[in-house]
Amino acid sequence: MCKTSTNWVTFVHGAGGSSVLWYKQIREFSKNHNVLLVDLRGHGDSKPDSNYTSKYTLPQISKDIIDVLDFENIEKTHFVGMSLGTIIVREIGELYPERVVSMVMGGAVLELNFKAKFLLNITKLVKNIIPYLFLYHILAYILMPKERHKQSRNLFVQEAQKLYQKEFCRWFTITIGMDTILKHFQITELPIPTLYIMGEDDYMFLAPIKRIVKNHVNFSKLIVVPNSGHVVNVDNAKVFNRETLLFLTGI
Repeated sequence: MCKTSTNWVTFVHGAGGSSVLWYKQIREFSKNHNVLLVDLRGHGDSKPDSNYTSKYTLPQISKDIIDVLDFENIEKTHFVGMSLGTIIVREIGELYPERVVSMVMGGAVLELNFKAKFLLNITKLVKNIIPYLFLYHILAYILMPKERHKQSRNLFVQEAQKLYQKEFCRWFTITIGMDTILKHFQITELPIPTLYIMGEDDYMFLAPIKRIVKNHVNFSKLIVVPNSGHVVNVDNAKVFNRETLLFLTGI
């Protein structure tokens, strides 16, 4: 808790990660904000739904986070999301706008290009056959191929080891058939201050965000971080922290 502030920042990691993803942010953000780290269902220290026949949905996962805010008596908060966590943050903004002060979207995923869809379709075919950790290694190298991405790539795989195969499959189903909701996100700009902060090497997702921000001109801005790939908060934490905190201070 930050004794000098009533402002909250809630961090939401992506699928396969955990709150460990934010280890380079905690100290800096805690100086002037109260920080809430969330482990999504089945990730990190959060237990999965024991009924493995059930499927997860975006509204359900979003409600999980709102339940945590309610438990902690947090009325409103800034949200910082990473990768697929940005989709969850955007869904919270859609369903619970009164709880959101601002949204910071790191490595934002708001459009799946041909290459991303191809990877998802291949993964869909083999996810019940090939061990998911092998798939994670492949995906990590595809998303973060350069030597300077090594730290974030290793962290990605390290945290994925805490998942079970069935849990991986349940989270993977969330991404299947997501085109409709992503198209809605692309078209609709919420009246919530939004910062997209992307790595210059994020070849899979940066171009779509550039196009989206050209149309979302009222509440959105984009910062491209040098020497960084998809997991921008790890690859170049110094710039990520500085630009994000400047944005939060200006709200």
